Amino acid sequence: MADGTFVTILLIGATGFIGSALHAALEAQGLEVVATYHRGALRRPLSLRTTWRRFDLSHANEAEWRELMAGTETVINCAGLLQDNAWESTKAVHTAGLKALVTGCERARISRLIHFSAIGVDKHDPSPFSRSKREGEEIVKASLLDWIILRPSVVVGRGAFGGSALFRGLAALPLLPVMPDTRHLQIVQRDDVVRTVLYFLMPDSASRIAIDLAGPQQYSMSQVVSLYRQWLGWPPARLVFLPAMVAGLLYRLGDFFRMLGWRPPLGTTARREMAYGAIGDPGPWQEVTGIMPQRLEEALAREPACVQERWFARLYMLKPAGFAVFSLFWLITGVISLTVGFPSGIALMHEGGVGPLSGPIVVAGALADLAVGAAIAFRPTARYGLLGAVALTCTYILVGTFLVPHLWAEPLGPFLKIFPILVFNLMLLAILEER
Repeated sequence: MADGTFVTILLIGATGFIGSALHAALEAQGLEVVATYHRGALRRPLSLRTTWRRFDLSHANEAEWRELMAGTETVINCAGLLQDNAWESTKAVHTAGLKALVTGCERARISRLIHFSAIGVDKHDPSPFSRSKREGEEIVKASLLDWIILRPSVVVGRGAFGGSALFRGLAALPLLPVMPDTRHLQIVQRDDVVRTVLYFLMPDSASRIAIDLAGPQQYSMSQVVSLYRQWLGWPPARLVFLPAMVAGLLYRLGDFFRMLGWRPPLGTTARREMAYGAIGDPGPWQEVTGIMPQRLEEALAREPACVQERWFARLYMLKPAGFAVFSLFWLITGVISLTVGFPSGIALMHEGGVGPLSGPIVVAGALADLAVGAAIAFRPTARYGLLGAVALTCTYILVGTFLVPHLWAEPLGPFLKIFPILVFNLMLLAILEER
């Protein structure tokens, strides 16, 4: 470009909360981008300046790195993982994967590496997340590259994921639960993070430097939520201080859902990190870049909340409850059909004239219910479970209408109740996406 910026960028983690905003900004600058995503189907518009690659930072071999970096002049690494689960490891992503990335950059003679770490990891390491992030920083600092390490605090912006989504969800509650042992946060705006990266893409900018990206003011968690609640147009909520035992149960519940493949913002890692807070000195950031980070109140005031924001906030806490209830609904109906409800199921089949196939059909239906319930509970298969639930519900309506049509006129409406269940099913499909 005419201003002398790098023109070919490898953006790792381009579909994440920070990465997606960076991708849009890089394209707006007219830069050629090779953008990677880790999992799921790519749902991004085609672009003349972006090449999309599905790529696993923690398992890539040397040949994959070489192919990915061909023609690249600078690399931005936004990949991160808050807590270990059955499929991913913080150490694999933040340490082993990063080491392979740095080695690949050195061999490909990459001009610059901009690496996202996390605030406070240079001062304390209460969790595997922060320990692996600190080890990753040491790998980057020991390299021969022109590196920049950015340590953002809690990042918020127009979109919402992780902590930024949690603030909105908590703001929708008339009673605000306050967790014990939480420290202050210096909220940083995603726009300011993006501006910082664009600054460091300039070839005459500083390098081999680590900077905290912290907002200009410290807030308690309840203060942040209160500001979001005010922004959403709702009156102040009443604070409810949770006992340590109750808070501990909520954090462990978050770990349980994480084992099932979901990514709740709460968990034991979050508990340890919040005990230290997310604060830093924004002075060096301002001095080096000239960027004045925005206060949370200022950023919220510049973009008034719309009805979609209120929908999201209200649905945030209802979403996990909806999936849990719907999964249990199918699991329990399957168990009932195989146990206390088995004679009733057989009787209905006989009434419909099925005869000797009654038992196998009831058992098959129960097993199908159990399979659907388990699939909905498990995040990687949740969409298939919901689609299976739609198919199974429609099958029950058709078969039931053919075999026992009088159930349509039953006072308790066993067939009529299928329709609200079907609509609820479709609503869960509509809000399944997390990013």
